[in-house]
Amino acid sequence: MLEKDTFEEHVWRRAKHGATEPRNDGSEGAFREGTFSSTIVILGPTGSGKTGVSIKIAKAIDGEIISADSRAIYEGMDIGTAKPTKKEQQGIPHYGIDLVKPGERFTVADWKSYAEEKIKDIKSRGKVPIIVGGTGLYIDALIYDYHFKGPTGHKIGDIEQKTCSDRTEIKGDFLLIGIDWPTDILRQRLKKRIDQMFSDDLYDETQKLVKTYGWGSQAMKSDIYEYAWKYLEGEFTEEEAKEKCFYEDYHLAKRQLTWFKRNKNIIWLPLDQVYPFVINKFNDF
Repeated sequence: MLEKDTFEEHVWRRAKHGATEPRNDGSEGAFREGTFSSTIVILGPTGSGKTGVSIKIAKAIDGEIISADSRAIYEGMDIGTAKPTKKEQQGIPHYGIDLVKPGERFTVADWKSYAEEKIKDIKSRGKVPIIVGGTGLYIDALIYDYHFKGPTGHKIGDIEQKTCSDRTEIKGDFLLIGIDWPTDILRQRLKKRIDQMFSDDLYDETQKLVKTYGWGSQAMKSDIYEYAWKYLEGEFTEEEAKEKCFYEDYHLAKRQLTWFKRNKNIIWLPLDQVYPFVINKFNDF
């Protein structure tokens, strides 16, 4: 494993022998003699730790992050979708967040076009694009270059809906890393996350969303907001709401894993091995 001190020594050693001079601004950007051309994709089920490790990687390799989360696209849906706060982003640019208001149409094809433009822009500035998310159809549409026929995505984020052929050959240079957890540990992580998310801040956010958008959009009828609202309305106790939300998240995680496990191009690693693996790949260039 490349620990921080080892990595910094490696960077300075390469600089000493003719590589690009390291920055001296306290940042963690990495420097390389060659060109790392891949787009990194960090994927996995909900609650697997994608956000934290992707930010750590981005800081080390001068990367920028594009969210592949079909719920993070909505403005105002922050706590319930586990978006990283500005503080948690640690100065790393994040794209694919807050693109539309709940209820506005945004299809898989829209996301694919958006992501392709961002990848091109990020690479043009000498940065490394990092796709991060759990929406399998978003990721497949990008890496297999799906071409959609007509309107798609009647339920935004429904990964079972697609109007294209099955996976064939990856179109482009992508490094696909999946975060792998034993089932029992993933269940524990989901329970803990839900316990933390059910809070006064979530209830305030839910009430504001209901007041602003009502229940007319599919975005508002998904997992945590639905259960938080039913708790606020007295339909469930808080513990009942948490339990129902947990099962919703757990079944989502299983569906995501079923989708991803069919892709033989994904390299599956435990969370603590993802960062050193990507750094080693990066430093091979």
